[in-house]
Amino acid sequence: MTTTIAHFIGGRPFLGRSGRSSPVFNPTTGAQTATVPLATTAEVDEVVATAKAAFPAWAATTPLRRARILNSFLRILEERTDDLAAVISAEHGKVLSDAKGEVQRGIEVVEFATGAPHLLKGEITENVGTRVDSHAFRQPLGVVAGITPFNFPAMVPMWMFPVALACGNCFILKPSERNPSAAVLIAEWLKEAGLPDGVLQVVHGDKEAVEALLHSPDIQAVSFVGSTPIARTIYATAASTGKRAQALGGAKNHMIVMPDADLDQTVDALMGAAYGSAGERCMAISVAVPIGEETARALVERLVPRVRALKIGPSTDGDAEMGPLVTRAHLDRVRGYIDLGVSEGAEILVDGRGFEMQGYEEGFFIGGTLFDRVTPEMRIYKEEIFGPVLAIARAANYTEAARMINEHEFGNGTAIFTRDGDAAREFAHQIQVGMVGINVPIPVPMAFHSFGGWKASLFGDHHMHGPEGIRFYTRLKTVTARWPTGIRAGAEFVMPTMR
Repeated sequence: MTTTIAHFIGGRPFLGRSGRSSPVFNPTTGAQTATVPLATTAEVDEVVATAKAAFPAWAATTPLRRARILNSFLRILEERTDDLAAVISAEHGKVLSDAKGEVQRGIEVVEFATGAPHLLKGEITENVGTRVDSHAFRQPLGVVAGITPFNFPAMVPMWMFPVALACGNCFILKPSERNPSAAVLIAEWLKEAGLPDGVLQVVHGDKEAVEALLHSPDIQAVSFVGSTPIARTIYATAASTGKRAQALGGAKNHMIVMPDADLDQTVDALMGAAYGSAGERCMAISVAVPIGEETARALVERLVPRVRALKIGPSTDGDAEMGPLVTRAHLDRVRGYIDLGVSEGAEILVDGRGFEMQGYEEGFFIGGTLFDRVTPEMRIYKEEIFGPVLAIARAANYTEAARMINEHEFGNGTAIFTRDGDAAREFAHQIQVGMVGINVPIPVPMAFHSFGGWKASLFGDHHMHGPEGIRFYTRLKTVTARWPTGIRAGAEFVMPTMR
């Protein structure tokens, strides 16, 4: 039997009235486990109205009180990490250890947001003019929305809502309809932690719900993570309706392997970065760029047996290194890219298309795939595959490798493995990418820094969480004040100069 995953609106479950729904599958077995309702425009408008009504009281709640609620939520998350990870694993397919890691990275943003009293401190200057003082402070925007992807159903929402709530906003979360249960569980736990009804709500939906959020006059800002075409559309639509937007798009993350790199360390890093979470990460390394033929030969010799030996299994298998893909449609898409790479002339060293998981033949499994001699003209180099496919694109020297990265459409994350401090510093300062790793394959910043790429990987001026998140979810207000002193200087008709 399947269950129905409800919306979470006004502090309680709501099954919706649209009559439309979408199936939710267990990627390990391929079986449908639930249905999720898809909201209409009218239902989204009701959610926004509920949030708008809750906003004045939440905005007037002291930052210390908001922080205490987030602290209570933090304790719940820490105590129930295994519960949330199991929900993620069952609907996404990632192995439990990876799901727990996702929850931990989300917890770190909640920890950051509990510093709201400090983060929201303003500034003051005394005597900017004679007997005139100026002070500045940040205020919440109002109702804001987050539209989040399937690959991190807990972590990506937690990049957004803890900061938004700490700043005094009300938040509407539209999670992926492919794995919506984690979002609802989080909302229930926030209510348990003391969050007032209507301050955070979960509405499920497809394009209709997204369009309704984007066009609602009462939503002040939208945060999005997903593909570049949709991110570009989200940003343009939000801008046209007067909203702030931070829209994170696709990626094609390169790792340069210098001749002096520790190859054993490099291969370990590549295996985790390319094949962890079945490659369904926007920060996955999908292109390895060895410098020189000797480096390439040595890298291939080490990689091929490791990719063939990947431990693939059900998401509940504690020994598995990689689980299934999220849906059958996505499995077909990744297989199609492997077909394309072969037809484009790339050399396939390990072919994952024939993999079948014994006992789970209906699951959405695929093996790790490794291509060599991939060139920048190929679509498997240009486009984000979002699966366990690693391409080796050889470069004659560092200059050629850096040019490949800088000329690519995307600029999300990148890495270099080297012992050479000069090369590492040059790379960090000159590469046209938003997040850079030096002997770190997946350079996701800690929560007190900010996450975001460059070029077609980010649309908007603000990165997520950290100081950028505070700026995104607040408006700056500056007050200039002079109190009567019994001295009148008369009317002034020129631009004030604060003499």
